[in-house]
Amino acid sequence: MLRRLLIAAVFVPSAAYAQAAPAAAQAGRPTDPAVWTIDKTHSELSFQIRHFMSKVRGTFRDWKGTVNLADPARWETASIDVAIQTASIFTDNDRRDADLRSANFFLADSFPVLTFKSTKVERTGDAAKIYGDLTIKGVTKPVVLEGRFLGLQKNSNGSERLGVEATTTINRLDYGVTWNRAVEGGGAMLGDDVKIELAIEAVRGGPPRRP
Repeated sequence: MLRRLLIAAVFVPSAAYAQAAPAAAQAGRPTDPAVWTIDKTHSELSFQIRHFMSKVRGTFRDWKGTVNLADPARWETASIDVAIQTASIFTDNDRRDADLRSANFFLADSFPVLTFKSTKVERTGDAAKIYGDLTIKGVTKPVVLEGRFLGLQKNSNGSERLGVEATTTINRLDYGVTWNRAVEGGGAMLGDDVKIELAIEAVRGGPPRRP
């Protein structure tokens, strides 16, 4: 059910984005072995929503985050922080993307950052429930991501990498993203449920040295 997606960089992050960067990334030094920096070039963050009878899929091109995990054998102690530049939303349609940045949807000028911060991880084998707070348009709501840990590996330069993937579904109305349009015969153009998918590859101690 999970695809290696969810939400790669277009412009320099704003001051607000820097301030909202994950606490672990700001507090931990690049060599801190407990801090794993998400390698965005090998990670994905995506969403999908119903449009009429089909689906629109999208991503965010500018985001970053960390996994704080001192002992890779104890996934249940992990915490995940992600900060996303709202204006970097991308659905491969310029007109639609501009609308998504506008007051009709995410109001990116006033709310430049979306964030997720985990609060608890429950583990059963490699399966996991990741509890956390998701903030969109200044509204924070608890969410639960269903996922699994993909393991730990070393690449040719000796750097350690871990993987995790997860998914959740939210109701956009809960976050004040309410625009819609009635369609002939009843119903609405857009669905209210938004599926979010996350696939993370993170490098121990700091940003990756090479792809």
